[in-house]
Amino acid sequence: FQMDVALMKLAMAGFGNRLDAVEATQWNAETPSADWDVRALVNHVVAELLWVPPLLDGKTTAEIGDQFDGDVLGGDPRAVWASAMAEALAAASRPGAQDRTTHLSFGDFPGSEYLGQVTSDVIIHSWDLARAIGADDRFDAGLTDFVDGFLSPQVEAWRAAGAFGPATEVGLDASVQDRLLAKTGRSPSWRPKRA
Repeated sequence: FQMDVALMKLAMAGFGNRLDAVEATQWNAETPSADWDVRALVNHVVAELLWVPPLLDGKTTAEIGDQFDGDVLGGDPRAVWASAMAEALAAASRPGAQDRTTHLSFGDFPGSEYLGQVTSDVIIHSWDLARAIGADDRFDAGLTDFVDGFLSPQVEAWRAAGAFGPATEVGLDASVQDRLLAKTGRSPSWRPKRA
């Protein structure tokens, strides 16, 4: 497996477009992830990207420590996002990055596998953010196909690790995207209770 960096860019552009649409009054809006409001969701995704360069450089989670814990967004979340995204993509594009071993909290993985995990997470959280703020929540078909192919064989392992809640039910006529969201414990019909 080699992670297509162009697909990573597409995934991050999708999240970035939705982030650009967040209005000042929406940062504390609820999201499909019950524990997070919009700001906490964005903070999670940005922090995840901040981990990419040091992990691809071979650092361990212990060496990185708690530097990306807590609020990483500061006063300008969009600027922090843009910087984290650019640095993550640059790290992913370096020769040999995909073949290097990354030391994750749950084991050692090739860089390519790690980048697939990050890309999947960004795509899924793009839906969370879109639903929270009332933006377009349809994935690019290439992104849907990628996540479905990459994540479906591993979804129970991710669930066991606490990344996903119990799968939800969808009809037999559900789209690939809706079936994928259901596998990750999301209800494709979720809408915020308060607009």
